[in-house]
Amino acid sequence: MPEDTAARIEPIDIQTEMKDSFLEYAMSVIVSRALPDVRDGLKPVHRRILYSMYDSGIRPGTPFRKSARVVGDVMGWFHPHSNDAIYDAMVRLGQDFASRYPLVEPQGNFGTVDDPPAAMRYTEARLAQIAMHMLESIDEETVNFVDNYSG
Repeated sequence: MPEDTAARIEPIDIQTEMKDSFLEYAMSVIVSRALPDVRDGLKPVHRRILYSMYDSGIRPGTPFRKSARVVGDVMGWFHPHSNDAIYDAMVRLGQDFASRYPLVEPQGNFGTVDDPPAAMRYTEARLAQIAMHMLESIDEETVNFVDNYSG
């Protein structure tokens, strides 16, 4: 190893570094993804679902679209995680027993308190009218968009 490089390397205790790094990473995940935002009660996956549906024209008064299509669009463009996690989040947005004002209008079996929803290939959805109020000024650059994993 060249001398100048070796002089810049600081020896560290690997156990301390792993502990600190893991804790820092875990906290960033909890704060940025797992906890709902206090402003609207939504997690990033919920916002991505709503925006994807809005952007794709899946709005009130338009035909319902297959849930699998919505999930695929969200996963492909905005949220590189499990399709099951995205579908579960979308289903929750459409369950009237899960929230006072569902943001997604479901069609098909979106589950009950006791039973899970049908597979995404059997259900359809579109944005509920109330979701349009949340998104009404999205085209007016009210939100600072940043590139995601797909650029």
